[in-house]
Amino acid sequence: MTEIDIEKENKAIAQEYKELLRISYQTLSESDKKLIRKAFDLAVDAHKDQRRKSGEAYIFHPIAVAKIVASEIGLGATSIAAALMHDVVEDTDITVEDIERMFNKKVAQLVEGLTKISQVKKDLNVSMQAENFRKMLLTLNDDVRVILIKLADRLHNMQTMGSMPEYKQVKIASETLYIYAPLAHRLGLYNIKTQLEDLGLKYTEPAVYTDIVSKIKETKEQQDQYIEDISQVLKKSLDEENVDYIIKGRPKSIYSIRRKMLAQNVSFDEVYDKFALRIVYKSNQHDEKFHAWKIYSIVTDHYRPSPSRLRDWISSPKSTGYEALHITVMGPKGRWVEIQVRSERMDEIAEKGYAAHYKYKQGATEESGLDIWLNLLKEALENSETNAVDFVEDFKMNLYAKEIFVFTPKGEIKSLPKGATSLDFAFSIHSELGIKTLGTRVNGKLVQLNHELKSGDQIEIITSQNQKPTAHWLDYVTTSRAKNKIRNILNDDNKKIAEEGKELLTRKLKQLKITLNESVVNELVDFFKLKTSLDLFYRVGIGSIENQQLKDFAAQKSNMLMNFFKNKIKRSPNTADRDIHKPVINNNYDMLVFGPEQDKLDYKLSTCCNPIPGDNVFGFVTINEGIKVHKKDCPNAISLQSNYAYRILQTKWIDSSQQEFRAVIDITGMDSLGLTNNLTKVISNNMHVNIQSISLSGQAGIFNGQVTVIVQNNTILKKLIENIRKIDGIEKVTRVNKN
Repeated sequence: MTEIDIEKENKAIAQEYKELLRISYQTLSESDKKLIRKAFDLAVDAHKDQRRKSGEAYIFHPIAVAKIVASEIGLGATSIAAALMHDVVEDTDITVEDIERMFNKKVAQLVEGLTKISQVKKDLNVSMQAENFRKMLLTLNDDVRVILIKLADRLHNMQTMGSMPEYKQVKIASETLYIYAPLAHRLGLYNIKTQLEDLGLKYTEPAVYTDIVSKIKETKEQQDQYIEDISQVLKKSLDEENVDYIIKGRPKSIYSIRRKMLAQNVSFDEVYDKFALRIVYKSNQHDEKFHAWKIYSIVTDHYRPSPSRLRDWISSPKSTGYEALHITVMGPKGRWVEIQVRSERMDEIAEKGYAAHYKYKQGATEESGLDIWLNLLKEALENSETNAVDFVEDFKMNLYAKEIFVFTPKGEIKSLPKGATSLDFAFSIHSELGIKTLGTRVNGKLVQLNHELKSGDQIEIITSQNQKPTAHWLDYVTTSRAKNKIRNILNDDNKKIAEEGKELLTRKLKQLKITLNESVVNELVDFFKLKTSLDLFYRVGIGSIENQQLKDFAAQKSNMLMNFFKNKIKRSPNTADRDIHKPVINNNYDMLVFGPEQDKLDYKLSTCCNPIPGDNVFGFVTINEGIKVHKKDCPNAISLQSNYAYRILQTKWIDSSQQEFRAVIDITGMDSLGLTNNLTKVISNNMHVNIQSISLSGQAGIFNGQVTVIVQNNTILKKLIENIRKIDGIEKVTRVNKN
């Protein structure tokens, strides 16, 4: 690099630093600025010889992360300094102790938390990625700001991923959609959540992303005009009522348009609410509610509202701290439009989440929704004995859950995730209450423990001192708090039974002249086809392994010593891996090849998405079933690519002209005379397509059909779907994943 380039780069770095101070959300004192400058100087020096894959100086990355922390998340000087130094300990000789000595304990703790997240121990028995997430979430016990800075780090990495190889882009984007976007959502950072989701889609489904972006551009002028028309109508009335406000149009995110297209099985053009209108008004905190409903009244004077789609998060804020009034109205040209009504305070909380929430709290005594959530989270993390993948799945489910609001017998309001049961409610009040739950009454009526609650329900818990959780209870609850507590109690009980079982087994084997040692335990686990020694002792403890079975084991042991060695070989942890990499010996057609070398390996097609030749697919190395092939848009793809990135194989279809596959097509339309006849004619006229089953029904003028066809590849199937769409009266034709 030439001297001039370095000089130019140094100027750019200095400019970025000035920008960082300028855009800070919080007012920085002189001592704050000194702290940030000191952190900046240390980071510049520490990273001076490093460059990113794109070729630019590495220091631009920590500055960009600090800018997101300062302006978009709205944190103060301590967090900005930690963001500037977040890679220093990992990449250089500087230690956490050095940072504590040079700065202060708080900055050092944040940097240490961020460094901990990056250093993952290799544990081959569980997903390293899930273990990494669990480790990251554990840092919430120390300081939630660690997670907030990590989100900023992830956002900047997503924004600058262009120069990475494709497989890395897919892995990082899948992790982002799987855990980081839901975390941003839960911490009230809606802007960051939207950016993470859109960028996640850009790299996991690039063709879909590009298609939606180009369609949004095409329709932008019409959308802007539509928003302008509504705004003009509302402005006149709002001005007459002396409301101090601004109106802005907010296009729906690319990811949420995609999600809606999939959920409702519609095309881009059929997604109606692709944008929303936001009215942000000035008000003191005392009159906010009054002004919100006044604006509601003005809006509904002009446009008819949909009562079922009114969302009042002002009377009952979300547990993330989000407050707003969402009104869906029938706008011009018969199109539904969402209008969001927020005060400036509410708007700031929605944009900045956690930080703004505390700015406005100002010593309020009532515990905030976010505080309650963080406390529940800490409890779940501390008590969790489940494996990392189950833990992350549970945790994630509780991150994105929509909320319901229910009442205690005394009329106190409680927030629970949508889908929560009456037993979940008991555990949400107190773990000890949950454990002793005998029954529940909802709205005065006795209901089952797995009764799903609805907003407005009033729940009463009936307890008994003799009650104890059973394994069935895990099916009765959905929240991770309840699941973890039940699991912990069951595990404690199981351990006690297993200890008794071990003593009993020792005595029984002694009578058969066998000494219980590690080798014998392994043989018994194999003999009874169990997974662990704990399973074995537990089964003996509850009496499900009988004396006769132990006699059979003893007989086999004395007669066939060789069985032990065979079983040992069978149980070798690497056998599954070796089998996976064996070439196909049978005479199946070579349909798929794997990895950069295009190896021909044994595989199975997964039943969750039923791929057929021509679909975009990837291979997934399972523990017991070899390689399973999934479609890239399989409902489980994001979870697999995120949790088990190291087990993903690049996969490519090769000659597939001689094998046949099953595909299911859903068809809807208007029930006209001769439609069935036309449909069967079109299918049978398509070459290389056989009908396996057909089910058609017409009701009140609507035609519904499901056809299962046998085809050789995706191209033939697409051609068939196109031809069916051309039939007069057919409204929609879609391929179904499950069949």
